Amino acid sequence: MVTAVEALAALLLVGVVVWLATRSKFDKNHPVEKSEQTDAPENLAVSSLLEATLTGMREGLLVVNRDMRVVASNPAARKLFNPSVATLQSQRLTELTRNPEIYSAFLDGLKGLERSGVKVETHGPERQIFDLRVVPIGNANGNGAEGALGVFFDITRTERLEIVRQEFLSNVSHELRTPLTAIIAFVETLEEGAIEDRESSQRFLSIIRKNASRMHSLIDDILELTSIEGGNVQLRAAPVDLYTLVQNVCASAAAKAAAQSVTLQNKVEPDVMVYADERRLEQMLTNLIDNGIKFSREHGTVAISYESGTRDKILVQDNGDGIPSQHLERLFERFYRVDRARSRDMGGTGLGLAIVKHLALLHRGEVTVTSELGKGSTFTIHLPKIG
Repeated sequence: MVTAVEALAALLLVGVVVWLATRSKFDKNHPVEKSEQTDAPENLAVSSLLEATLTGMREGLLVVNRDMRVVASNPAARKLFNPSVATLQSQRLTELTRNPEIYSAFLDGLKGLERSGVKVETHGPERQIFDLRVVPIGNANGNGAEGALGVFFDITRTERLEIVRQEFLSNVSHELRTPLTAIIAFVETLEEGAIEDRESSQRFLSIIRKNASRMHSLIDDILELTSIEGGNVQLRAAPVDLYTLVQNVCASAAAKAAAQSVTLQNKVEPDVMVYADERRLEQMLTNLIDNGIKFSREHGTVAISYESGTRDKILVQDNGDGIPSQHLERLFERFYRVDRARSRDMGGTGLGLAIVKHLALLHRGEVTVTSELGKGSTFTIHLPKIG
């Protein structure tokens, strides 16, 4: 099957050959004679169109002759190799790069061999990854090709997404394996006779239920986050009575807070209105308040307040142990936990804060965190003002 990369490279090959021919400058030792036909208006128009296309394309394009000197390039290639110069023409390939994979691919091209799927990495200010496709151009009576065309397809984002996908699958597998292992172990224990001991069997069944609930919550959060990141969540923003919304969230979390001797405080004034999707804002506040309850001290407090400014700010503050500064930057990543054991014991999935981050971004806002060890943490939802 012909891939999109191969098809584009083939199209570019045809275009570059025509482009080079019209410019009458492929090999300085074997110049192409300029014919009257080349000067025809229709050919000049094609040449201009091809040159504009190659100039505007994001893929880097490099053409070398048999001396390994550059005879044609586009701005994307110049940006890749040497953005400080106006042209790469006449420079040797070895002057542009010391990467042996690039040199080897072009050398094979000059021998008449096509090379594809060559992964090239740059380690400048930003690490970039390219898929290089090199094809020979013309022939020289069995002495190899007259030149070689290389197209550099930027696959940096694709590679990063693949790494994220692999990490995500690895984390999901790990998170599911723990409760699943516990469920299987206790079921086997019950099957081996522990079910006859009523006290032990009730305790084992309680543990099984707890782990099953944890798996259910994890799957729900995975589906929710996937839907949000996939752009399948549509916001219905409207003015929201923040005081009433916070009251409802606090009421829903009251039992969990009481079980951990934590007091919930609604410090929002009754007349405060914010512009948001009410259901999604409730989801964000539920996750943040739940997080505050988990990590508050016994007899601690979780307070929800509001501040007005260039943007509306909704603050969820706890007086727990705080978060070490080295963790703050990664706190909203999927499955990232400061205290893994404690989070799992309390039923955390490691996805709650990631969901909050993405929902805030959907509102054209953001969520931030500040924390001080021994004094607690404050999570702030920043929302655009009404209108």
